Amino acid sequence: MQKAVGAVTLPVIVGVDGSETGLWATDWATDEAALHGLPLRIVHASLWERYEGPAFTDSQEVPVEHALAEDIVGRAAERARRRNPDVELSVDILPEDAESALSREARRATVVVTGARGRGPLAGTLLGSVSRALASRARCPVVVVRRAPPSRRGNDDRVVVGVGDAGTSSAALRFAFREARARGCVLEAVRAWRRPAHNPLAHPLLAGDLARHHEERASAVLDEELRGPVGAYPDVRLRRLVAEGSAHHVLLTRTAAAGLLVIGASRQRGPLGRPLGRVAHAALRHADCPVAAVPQSEAGS
Repeated sequence: MQKAVGAVTLPVIVGVDGSETGLWATDWATDEAALHGLPLRIVHASLWERYEGPAFTDSQEVPVEHALAEDIVGRAAERARRRNPDVELSVDILPEDAESALSREARRATVVVTGARGRGPLAGTLLGSVSRALASRARCPVVVVRRAPPSRRGNDDRVVVGVGDAGTSSAALRFAFREARARGCVLEAVRAWRRPAHNPLAHPLLAGDLARHHEERASAVLDEELRGPVGAYPDVRLRRLVAEGSAHHVLLTRTAAAGLLVIGASRQRGPLGRPLGRVAHAALRHADCPVAAVPQSEAGS
């Protein structure tokens, strides 16, 4: 995990909005900062601060909106201090919308952490769109927290990483190996395979040969992708899994007892980024554990 640019240590950044999942994200981010010896930065985005904030500068009365923003970051900071008082902590209220604020913060962060849902009747849709947008455009890994993390992180939590086609998983694998080493847990590297629909399956023996062919090819891709990281992290306990099925289904079935799912997310230049693929989209919506979407180049790019 890259910790610094020059002499500046890059923090773990968590976006909070006063929701329960925002506080769960704070818990996870605090643990992550402690694991890697990084500072924690808690931020809250408020468009009110941009358009109305300067108007109360000379007033003795604090507007409700500003008091609410202060309360949101204050409660998150207090929660982080209770969880781990040794983590270096800072807070900020940013006069922007959440997506713009966190995308900008991601330029100087080790990792950005968000909750999966926010506040209000449309919160699931609104914050969900922010999380997906960050996962598709942020310059650093983005972790989306869907449930409350355990009060104490055990060393038996697995880190699961999805391994895609050759040349597309290097960044996700490096991130996953670092996380597994920091946690002292098993890393499970998963490669899914499927028989193409156009393959002839008329004869059972032919079908078996085709299945073995596709399984062996998937296993070879997995071995090749793991070769470099295994050499760089020989102390990480590795479990490899090659399974038949769609990639998103195979990965989701492995998240029930996992501490973290790591997936690669392709990046594209431009203000809108690139829409997430089916695997990343399904993981962010349905995984039973936090999901780390790691910026990943396309093969051959």
